[in-house]
Amino acid sequence: MRQTYTDDGLLILSVHTPEFDHEKKRDLVVKATEKYHISNPVYMDNDHAYWRALSNRYWPAFYLFDKQGNLRHQTVGEMHNDSSRATTFDGLIRDLLAESFTPTR
Repeated sequence: MRQTYTDDGLLILSVHTPEFDHEKKRDLVVKATEKYHISNPVYMDNDHAYWRALSNRYWPAFYLFDKQGNLRHQTVGEMHNDSSRATTFDGLIRDLLAESFTPTR
């Protein structure tokens, strides 16, 4: 996973929603993150609560939230570095990072 925008405040969070019972084991998820060099936090959604909260129906799915926590963009399907989909998504990330943050009280 590229860490291009880490210094700009981008947080990448992976959500692991298992399809099968054996995929719910934390130690197997940790081994997979090591094998695939995933350095960002991984949330284990074993009961599919986050999946349902987003009304997700596809895998993989990518969600972009703005600085206020609002869902702004989503796309589904595989995305490979330097593909047109990845380039478009990268532009959406840059646009969101450029927006100012206004905390609400």
